[in-house]
Amino acid sequence: QLDEGGFFIARRTTFRTLQELVEHYSKDADGLCVSLSKPCVQFVRKLGHGQFGEVWEGLWNNTTPVAVKTLKSGTMDPKDFLAEAQIMKKLRHSKLIQLYAQLIDMSAQIAAGMAYLESQNYIHRDLAARNVLVAEGNIDEYEARVGARFPIKWTAPEAANYSKFSIKSDVWSFGILLTELVTYGRIPYPGMTNAEVLHQVEHGYRMPCPQNCPAPLYEIMLECWHKDPLKRPTFETLQWKLEDFFTMDNSEYKEASAY
Repeated sequence: QLDEGGFFIARRTTFRTLQELVEHYSKDADGLCVSLSKPCVQFVRKLGHGQFGEVWEGLWNNTTPVAVKTLKSGTMDPKDFLAEAQIMKKLRHSKLIQLYAQLIDMSAQIAAGMAYLESQNYIHRDLAARNVLVAEGNIDEYEARVGARFPIKWTAPEAANYSKFSIKSDVWSFGILLTELVTYGRIPYPGMTNAEVLHQVEHGYRMPCPQNCPAPLYEIMLECWHKDPLKRPTFETLQWKLEDFFTMDNSEYKEASAY
């Protein structure tokens, strides 16, 4: 890429856009070993979509399975999209992107289910990972522990202290559930008793960002834990935020938090 904008393979021939570059070398090898006769990435099937783009299962060079993310026209500045892609290219850990993608997808599905309950004016009252199918292949067998008690650590303060349950107290519990996902099942508020949790949360304490948790995801958790239930997001909002998690930039998160 040229400093002043534009693209090239050989500096003697430059192009304003990547599309122009590809079109040129598709018609004429112009010094390449072979012309670009067909794309090296095949689109196999669409895996999902959100407000900003689509995610496809793809095949690179007929050998390597890849995830392909496309951007819907007019939803995001292509320069911001490509800048994010450049950052993601540097993340080479074998598990990082793939695993977080699975966790975020799980959370988006849970939010979608809760958005339906929300639309029907129902509440859940016990939203936690133990009550959600999160195992491989969407199969999970759960047996309640003998003597299990009221789940204080998952419950919103207004519900735990004053029995004021609502869809917004479910949103609080969803924020706790997100910590379970990102910590691979760790019990919330580690090292604290139920009484300590009730006291500390009432006085403004919130769990710190879990290790290796993306900052935008922690921002979503904090929104779920707003002291004022009316200022917590709806499940519909949580659903689209999580569905678009890998296509939204930080400015989008800041704008969304105002609603």
